[in-house]
Order: sequence, then C-alpha cells, then structure tokens
Amino acid sequence: MSTLTSPPDTNRRTSYGVAIVLVAQLMLVLDVTVVNVALPRIQTDLDFSPAGLSWVLNGYTLAFGGLLLLGGRLGDVFGRLRVFELGLGLFTVASLAGGLAPNPDLLVVARVLQGVGAAIAAPSVLALLTTSTPDTASRNRALALFTAVSSAGGSLGLILGGVLTDLGSWRWTLVINVPIGIAVLAFARRYVVETDRRPGRFDVVGAATATLGSVALAYAFINAPDHGWDSIGTIGGFVLAAALLALFIRTERVAPHPLLRLGLLHNRRRAGALVVMSLLVGSQFPMFFLLVQYDQRVLGFGPLTSGFAFLPLTLAIFAVSRVSARLVERFGPQRLIAVGTVGMAVSFLWLSQISTSSDYVTAILGPMLLSGAAAGLAFMPTTVAILADVEPEHAGAASGLLQTMQQLGGAIGLAVIVSIYASGAVPGQVVPGAEAAFLTSMVFAIVAFTIAMVVMRAPRRATAQVSVPA
Repeated sequence: MSTLTSPPDTNRRTSYGVAIVLVAQLMLVLDVTVVNVALPRIQTDLDFSPAGLSWVLNGYTLAFGGLLLLGGRLGDVFGRLRVFELGLGLFTVASLAGGLAPNPDLLVVARVLQGVGAAIAAPSVLALLTTSTPDTASRNRALALFTAVSSAGGSLGLILGGVLTDLGSWRWTLVINVPIGIAVLAFARRYVVETDRRPGRFDVVGAATATLGSVALAYAFINAPDHGWDSIGTIGGFVLAAALLALFIRTERVAPHPLLRLGLLHNRRRAGALVVMSLLVGSQFPMFFLLVQYDQRVLGFGPLTSGFAFLPLTLAIFAVSRVSARLVERFGPQRLIAVGTVGMAVSFLWLSQISTSSDYVTAILGPMLLSGAAAGLAFMPTTVAILADVEPEHAGAASGLLQTMQQLGGAIGLAVIVSIYASGAVPGQVVPGAEAAFLTSMVFAIVAFTIAMVVMRAPRRATAQVSVPA
C-alpha cells in the first residue's frame, strides 16, 4: 500500500515546495516596481527631494544587482534552503521597517536592506527549483513558471502598487511583504528539501570585487539619465567598475574556491544566452517606465487604473508560459528565442507610433499583448540555455550570474533608453522622445535575435534539456 501512495505524496510535496519558492520569487520581483506608482505620495508624505526620491527605487536595485553573485555562492557553500531563509527573513524585516519609516533616510536604508535580503535569497530560489524537481520535464515546467513569475512580476507590481496606494496607503506596498514572508518561512522547511553543502574556503576577495564592481556598474548606468553620460559620477562609476571587475576576473582565475568558476562562461551557448537575457530585460523594463508616464499624463489614468492597464501583459506572459516548457522540448530553445525576440521587436515598433491622440485600446493593448506573449516564449528557453549542464557545486553561482545579468540588463536598458527619451523630450510633454525610446528597445531585441541565431546554435536535442543535479 505504501508503494502505491508514495509517488502521489512525493509529487504533492514537490508541487507545494515549488509553489512556496515561487511565491517568494514573486515577492522579490514585485518589489522592483511595486512602489513606482506610489512615488508621488511617498514624496508628499515624507518630503523627499526629487533627486532623493529616485533612491527609493535605486537603493533596492543597486543592492539587489550588486550582491547576487555573492548570494549564489553563499547558497552553494552553506546550503541553499538555509541561505534562502536568511535572505527572506532579512527582506521581510526590512519591508516592515520601510513601511513604518518616519523619514526619507530610514526608508532608503530599509529599501537597501530589502535589496540585500533579495540578493541573498534570489539565487537560492532558482537553484532550489532546479534541484527539487525529479526529472527534466518537471524541471522545465518549474522553470517556465519561474520565468512567468519573473517576467510578469514587474507589471503585477504596478497593479498591486496601484491597488494598495489608491485603497489604502503607500506604506502597504511594503508592509504587504510581511505576512507573505512569514508564511513562506513557516512552510519552506516542511516542503522544500535542503541541498548538500559544498564546503570550501570562501573567496573573500572575489566576493568584495564582484559586489563592489557590480554596484559601481549599476550606479554608473543609474546616474547617467539624471547627470549625463559625461558627468564625473557616471565616468567614475564606469572606471571603478572596470577596475574592480578586472581584479575579480584575475582573482577567480587563481582562487582555489572561486566565487564564480570562469569555465561557466567558456560555454558559447551559455555566454550568448546571458547576453540575450540582459538584452531582453533591458528592452522590456523601460516599457513600464514609459507607459506609466503615458497612461497617467496623456490618457489621464490614476495609479489604480494605470496599474491595471498592464494586466494584459501579465496575462499574456502567463498564458504562453503554460505551454513554453512543452514547446522548448519539441523545438529547442533557439527557435523559441528567435520567435520571441522578433515578436518583442515588432511590439516595440508598434508602440513607437503612439501620439497624443492615441487611445489605450488601439495603441497600447495590441503591442502589450504581443510583447507579453513574445516574452513568454523567449525568457524560459533563455533560462534553460543558461542553466544547462551546470555542475552541482556551481548551481547557485550560475543562478546568481543569471539574475545579475537580469538586474544589470534592466538598469542598463532603463538608463540608455531613458537618456534617449530625455534627449528628445519637451518639458511638460510625454510623447516627444517616446518614438526614439521604443525604437531603441526594438534594436535591443534585434541584437538579442542576432546573438541567438549566430552564437547559440546547437543540436536540438542537446538544447532541450536542463541538467542541474542536486
């Protein structure tokens, strides 16, 4: 009798474990955008300066993007479930502190600590997903759900932020994380299996140079739209990042237990997929910024309505992600990435046609649905290509590298495209500059398509599988 009931019990436990980890991932991704629509009220309530207000977003982004490689290695060395719980606990406490913050300084500090907690937890999320599933098919389904959650999280954050801000207070955009974080922590150890620890000396120099180099690079791109590409802060950030990352690479070549095994980048398909991932995120992330401005300042939407205006994008991503795992097994990642990147390029070309006389249904809804469906096709197989055939002891580091490229891709894309938008903008107007901005997003997608076709060529059967053993 026990033999008959064991498989369903095991499958149920795996399903619960995957669901718990995905809820945590959704919470971490939501916080990148959930406070966006609440920024005007945050500025009014806490008397933020215009420049200081940007750090409500940038503090989280810098800490999150800068510490991901370190978070991945911590999971490999100390156990991914243990590190996941540590990061999520810090994120939850920082969310409460941010929701209760009485002044701007404490809110920014809380957002930075949220980013630190997210960076510690996020690489273990992906590693736990790939090591908790029993076979390739279920692993691909879990990765499809992960990419759906990660891709749709930005638009869901805008929706949730609009709902909470309009119906309650901007503080609830942060406090909402507390009960969710407590629930995930309460059930994680019951349903998620801890991975084996990979003992070894910790690469302190590599951790410091990778973290500071990533932070400096992200800061340079974040600084550029407001202060210019030729400002001291921007140029200094790039110079410091180049020096630190060069020292990081030199350190990793000789370290006995490196933070990141550089051999991960020797695989042509994986290296190409990492660049494709950064380009995809970099092309789509600015769309949220541009369309929120258009919806509120041209179409006259409020925070709640502008949040819900992104619901079609979210639904399209989820709908396509439901079938992307089967499609990647049948056609391989490269073909899906090709179709997805072309679809995203067309959607950005379509959006470049918006004007002051456009309306939501005819000018926004169609390209948003296309962009969501295309993203659902492209992101999951790109993730598959990055994680394929990674050794167990480097699964966390590879996950951290993937998510670092996502965060840096978003920061780079937003900085470049917002700079192009600003160069053609007219004070008090939204539409001037938007055409060039969306066409730049289209170029990002076209470059991603080219890399997928030229660099990521591989036999279909070899690319349709992910091997990330426990």
